[in-house]
Amino acid sequence: MHAVVATAVHAASQGLVFAKDEPVDQDTNIVAGWTALWIFVALIVAVGLIGWALTRSLRTAERAKAAGVYGDEPVTHDDAGQDGPEGQDGPEGPEGHASR
Repeated sequence: MHAVVATAVHAASQGLVFAKDEPVDQDTNIVAGWTALWIFVALIVAVGLIGWALTRSLRTAERAKAAGVYGDEPVTHDDAGQDGPEGQDGPEGPEGHASR
C-alpha cells in the first residue's frame, strides 16, 4: 500500500514540476489584486457591523421583554432577585440533580 501511495505522490509531483516549464498565457493568468484585498476587508467589516447590530437588537428585545412589551409580566426589582442565584430548587438544582 505504501508503494502505491508513494508512486502516486511521485507522479503528481513530477506533473507539477513539468507544468512549471510550460509558458503561461498572461491573458488567462488571473491573480487577486488590491481590489480583491479591499473587497475582503470590506466584507470583514460588514460581518463585524452585522454582529454588532444583532447584539444591540437582542439587548433591546431583552429589555422590552423585561418591561412587558411582548405580553409577559413586567419584571420588577423585587421579582428579579426572588429565586436567587441558585434558582427555584435551591443550591442543589433541580430535584434529583445534586451538583455535589
